[in-house]
Amino acid sequence: MRIGLLTEGGYPYVSGDARLWCDRLVRGLAQHEFDVYALSRSEHQEDEGWIPLPRNVRRVRTAPLWMAEDDEVVLGRRARRRFTECFGELAGVLCGAAGIAGVPDGASTSEADRFANALYGLAELAREEGGLAGALRSEAAVRTLERACRAPGAQRAAREARVPDLLAVATYLERALRPLSLDWYEDDGLGAVDLCHAASGGTAALPGLLARHFTGVPLMVTEYGVRLRTHYLTAPDAPPAVRSLLAAFQGRLAAEAYGRAEVVTAGNTHARRWQERCGADREKLRTVYPGMNARPFAEVGESPECADPDTLVWVGRVEPAKDLVSLLHAFAEVRKQEPRTRLRIVGAPAGPEGAAYLGHCRTLAAQLFPDEAEGPHATGDNPVSFEEIGGPELPLAADAYASGAVTVLSSVVEGFPVGLVEAMLCGRATVSTDVGAVVEVIGGTGLVVPPRNPRALAEACVALLRDPERRARLGAAARARALELFTVEQNIEAFHSIYLEIVSRAPVRRVVLDGAGEPLPFAVPAEAHVPVHWTAASPRLAARNTPGWAADRPVSATTPAPAPEGAR
Repeated sequence: MRIGLLTEGGYPYVSGDARLWCDRLVRGLAQHEFDVYALSRSEHQEDEGWIPLPRNVRRVRTAPLWMAEDDEVVLGRRARRRFTECFGELAGVLCGAAGIAGVPDGASTSEADRFANALYGLAELAREEGGLAGALRSEAAVRTLERACRAPGAQRAAREARVPDLLAVATYLERALRPLSLDWYEDDGLGAVDLCHAASGGTAALPGLLARHFTGVPLMVTEYGVRLRTHYLTAPDAPPAVRSLLAAFQGRLAAEAYGRAEVVTAGNTHARRWQERCGADREKLRTVYPGMNARPFAEVGESPECADPDTLVWVGRVEPAKDLVSLLHAFAEVRKQEPRTRLRIVGAPAGPEGAAYLGHCRTLAAQLFPDEAEGPHATGDNPVSFEEIGGPELPLAADAYASGAVTVLSSVVEGFPVGLVEAMLCGRATVSTDVGAVVEVIGGTGLVVPPRNPRALAEACVALLRDPERRARLGAAARARALELFTVEQNIEAFHSIYLEIVSRAPVRRVVLDGAGEPLPFAVPAEAHVPVHWTAASPRLAARNTPGWAADRPVSATTPAPAPEGAR
């Protein structure tokens, strides 16, 4: 079959979100064809280029979200009136009374319909006129948003919006709604795929919604990080009016995507709860854990005796959310009880904020642990080391986990803890804070303590340092659990099954013929292709009782689509 993979700020670019798992998915499902429709976030991302693409990626179409392209479309009077009505309706929904997570408490069906009608009304107008980029950036759009904020019944935060707030919200909406003006939704674009798979929620799902609206293509949405949650975490300092209106837009768009999608997948139960709170139907939800490549960690996992029994290891991206300050204070308590213990902090800083935080942690470590020397004439050594993967001592991530007997995670905010899974694949006992999906991932194979509690973190580390047999049992159980649940193979097989489930129950939208004039059940044959006629010619069926989907003239495939290798 042919899959339309929808991404925002990630695959197929060298840097960005969801790049790695999308690449593994496409390569793992080599029997299917993929058309990639990518939205880029910055000029730097586009300048970096694409990663090498496998042969089953047949087409890549891109559009920038970082640059406002002038479509040179001038709306006539009637079109301007339609735009004002639709955009005003959308803005009015966003200004309504909102509850937690940006979704109104007791939200009625009519409110969801208002948002959907406004969204698809704008999409139809953009399709007829050739784009809405200019209209969404116009002064009329800002004035329409202002009227909605001042209308009776608008929430308090919206009523208090000032001109800078309105301009910020209008700019954000123009950027988020740019997919409305793209020419991706015709029969030679997303209309030609069997399934749209949005690799994230939010703007990435919008092309899938429009393809479903215009051509009936089924939609699937995958979220490893819920966009609304990300909005709350990344924009804490925005003015209340801006936060309120943008959260309402994210919540409404998420609810629309969840409602129209055939299946919604979450990377863990933590994300799944967010999806349910944002309106996802529980019957549509599936949990598909991220797939990790277990091979780089196999040698370490099969050789647990190589670890230094007196070393704690922390591996990750250095930033304030990882709470290395609490880890250092906890290590001070550990040293009081186990003076020979060392701590290796392995990771690179995340941007300027991470670099500043790393400098602060180095200073704190120097204050808490003065350099120790064995004698008066020896050079001192600090029991805490700050290192990065790729150096002579730790060339690979597996080497970092191999260097210690216990792996520690001290985060105060965490989604799916990738580093924790890597430690489990290495067969290491772990001590983690109870945040995000940590408990779900650990599943009883490690110790979990409250976040921001250095004493509890220290007690758990000491308990494992003093009990090598317990460390071995937990490490073996952790490795078995990771190999069962968190591998690339498990991830690919789960998505493969979901693809077939969706397509098997999706209505046939048109008849596609191969080079020999035979009908194809999908846009390209599935991996279960049998080299015989799918149906015999039947003039009687063609003459009468013709189903509605076969009323139009059959469409011939552009190129003969051979059966994939090994599909027998």
